[in-house]
Amino acid sequence: MWIDTHCHWDAPEFAEDREAVRARALAAGVERFIVPAVQASDFARTQALCRAAGQPYALGIHPLYTPGAQDADLALLDRLLHEAATDPLLVAVGEIGLDFFVPGLDPERQQFFYAEQLKLARKHGLPVILHVRKSADQLLAGLRRIPVRGGIAHAFNGSTQQANAFIELGFALGFGGAMTYERALQIRRLAAELPETALVLETDAPDIPPHWLYKTAEQRAAGERSRNEPAELPRIAETLAALRGWSLEQTAALTSANACRVLPKLNPPARA
Repeated sequence: MWIDTHCHWDAPEFAEDREAVRARALAAGVERFIVPAVQASDFARTQALCRAAGQPYALGIHPLYTPGAQDADLALLDRLLHEAATDPLLVAVGEIGLDFFVPGLDPERQQFFYAEQLKLARKHGLPVILHVRKSADQLLAGLRRIPVRGGIAHAFNGSTQQANAFIELGFALGFGGAMTYERALQIRRLAAELPETALVLETDAPDIPPHWLYKTAEQRAAGERSRNEPAELPRIAETLAALRGWSLEQTAALTSANACRVLPKLNPPARA
């Protein structure tokens, strides 16, 4: 069984064939894909889609959406986390974090929403799914001030020292399409050298396409699009397997076990 730990299946890019995307994922052996919401206006729709499909989800305010976020969104998140406390499909608070790569975002506003959502994760006993882009040290500082039940550092591309700091705080690190590019030397080195218990797989669909889906600037200008989807996960996993010297079966078993460890509600119920 494969688990895609980060997939925006609720995104508009999947509006026309969402069920076909899910069917292709299941056919490829991707039995579960975690759908993290990105803004308060999406919470109800993300919940409804995932509950209907039996897929896990997370609720949170993404740093790129903090310019339009309000204090009332945090109150809504708090209420929904309380109401869904017994929902086995709600596995984390996310996608939350900090983004110091995209220009024009207010760092103080990002820090406010990040800290407040860490407090909600701690209040409700949930792990978090973190957006990490040029922000690993600041995210780690926040986690040390407001400890939570670990989680996943999504699309990790930091240093070995930063990776180990997340691991010490109970986090796994997400690896996906970027790892398939031969020039992604740092990501591939991390994937090859970090403890096997620290690795989970993701697509970030429809984003971060693997190399076989990549479109050049000229192709994009001509209207061609590259849409990633969860069915690509096993092929992405082949890169990790090659880097580690694992079989695909080992890779599926290890990364799925890691996902279930850091997101405990993913664990299947005990059989009677």
